[in-house]
Amino acid sequence: MMNHIHDEKPIYDESALNDSDTTPWFGVQLYGLRPKEMADYLTGKDIESFFPMHDVDFIDREGKHRHELRPVVSNLIFIKKTMEDKLLQGMMEERYKGHFYIIRKTRGSSVFYQIPARQMQEFMIMCNPELLMKKYLSENEAKLKKGDRVMVTHGPLKGLSGRLVRSSGKYYLLKEIPGMAVMMKVTRWCCQKMDLP
Repeated sequence: MMNHIHDEKPIYDESALNDSDTTPWFGVQLYGLRPKEMADYLTGKDIESFFPMHDVDFIDREGKHRHELRPVVSNLIFIKKTMEDKLLQGMMEERYKGHFYIIRKTRGSSVFYQIPARQMQEFMIMCNPELLMKKYLSENEAKLKKGDRVMVTHGPLKGLSGRLVRSSGKYYLLKEIPGMAVMMKVTRWCCQKMDLP
């Protein structure tokens, strides 16, 4: 049974947030390649990857209503950094040279942007296709949203952090990572402003 946003029970298993796992992730843009194809290749190399999926309703060629899971972004995948940067890049180039770009810290930089483990874990939780009341945004759309950094202190999102933003008169917890963002409906009274270091 699916938990809805008003339930007090967390929407995720607390073991999903593993504080002992500090391995960062990379965002990778794909060119002429599907995330599943890259994910299957990486799985064969014992490298963990993730690409957000969502439920899509559509009408097929015969006019029948269909429902299936599809990637939220067709050219973006996230890869866990389980080896040195150059080794990972070289291993990916063996098969897909010219078909991917590992997101850098800044434009023109050779340093890959590393997504902290905790931030990625929270993002993956919020992307669960079974969870309702969420919206996906592009990286640029997310930058336009104003909001305080908060920690959710109780309710189904307890323990997750992000920015508290308002959209269409409702409040959302916004979690950003390079390439995209996800917003999940939250009650603002469940959030506590975080002091920035």
